[in-house]
Amino acid sequence: MEQPLERAAAEAVAASRQSDQYALVLAAVQAAQLMQQQPQQLPACQHHHGPRQSPAVGKWVAVGVAGSVGAISLALSAIAVAVGAVAVTCCLLVLRSMWREASKTHR
Repeated sequence: MEQPLERAAAEAVAASRQSDQYALVLAAVQAAQLMQQQPQQLPACQHHHGPRQSPAVGKWVAVGVAGSVGAISLALSAIAVAVGAVAVTCCLLVLRSMWREASKTHR
């Protein structure tokens, strides 16, 4: 009599062989199906096709240029706002110091 462990091992080996055989059979069936398929050929049309139009590249170039110009103008306006803020801060500091000096002398 076989031990349960030996019997389970034998069944596992048999199942492995069956799955390998199943994979081979499946591959053979798929290969046969591919060999039987023939490309369908469309009948040639009788009218003349004009030259193919190239994709609208110009439109995308214009969009890219417009986007670049917009980004640069946004960056320059941000720099202008920053410079203006620094100038206003400097003016306020100078005016505050002048106000303090004037307040000290009038007391």
